[in-house]
Amino acid sequence: MTRTALVSDVHGNAVALDAVLADLERRPVDAVVCLGDMLQGGAQPAEVAGRLAALGWPVVLGNADAFLLDADAGAEVPTPAQLEVRRWSLEALGDEGVRLLETFRPTVEGDLGGGLRLLAFHGSPRSYDDFLFPSFADGVFRGVLGPDEADVYAGGHVHLQFVRRVGRSLFVNPGSVGFSYDHEQPEDGFRLDPWAAYAVIESDGGSVEVAFRRVPFDVHAVIAAIRASGVPNADRAIALWGGGDAPHRDASGA
Repeated sequence: MTRTALVSDVHGNAVALDAVLADLERRPVDAVVCLGDMLQGGAQPAEVAGRLAALGWPVVLGNADAFLLDADAGAEVPTPAQLEVRRWSLEALGDEGVRLLETFRPTVEGDLGGGLRLLAFHGSPRSYDDFLFPSFADGVFRGVLGPDEADVYAGGHVHLQFVRRVGRSLFVNPGSVGFSYDHEQPEDGFRLDPWAAYAVIESDGGSVEVAFRRVPFDVHAVIAAIRASGVPNADRAIALWGGGDAPHRDASGA
């Protein structure tokens, strides 16, 4: 039996990542693959980078990761708030953190055991900017994935836990560790979830099991980290965690 954890979209939230690490200590796995967007947007980019460097997990390049390396890399035009947080994040990361970012790869392949192949990416195999939602028609979903036939596809980006059959394969999105939210909530009063979402794929022979995990963490610790960090737009970021007036979701600069 082989157990592989999928971790995605930490967005500079080391409090949430530490909750996942503690959960993995209680429920050990054989391997961990990160699906991108690990550092930008939160108050603890350097702390997250330090943990990733120590752990040595393979990391996919997400759109927010690419944004740190090049402000013009993504398909969307960044907001002034995002650019301000980017400048602060790069200063916090320093040269060592940027060097870590440069090791992130567009895709990561893995062996799930039993001859089963994992293909991991952020948005899709072709672009970190692509979206894959469970509501997409089958033809659209398969078209975004492209021709490469893995046994299990793993992508992040949309901060939503779900699993979907794609032909003979499975697609798994583990959700977001550090920036999880209810996609159906109104923009007025938008709030983030007080848990870190991730997934574990268990392979035994030819069988595959997907388990979704939601691990609670201390929101007060997140708010304290924001206050202590000097990150721009701190009050609006705190509001996302229920610590003040609620902004729209893009107020964090993530």
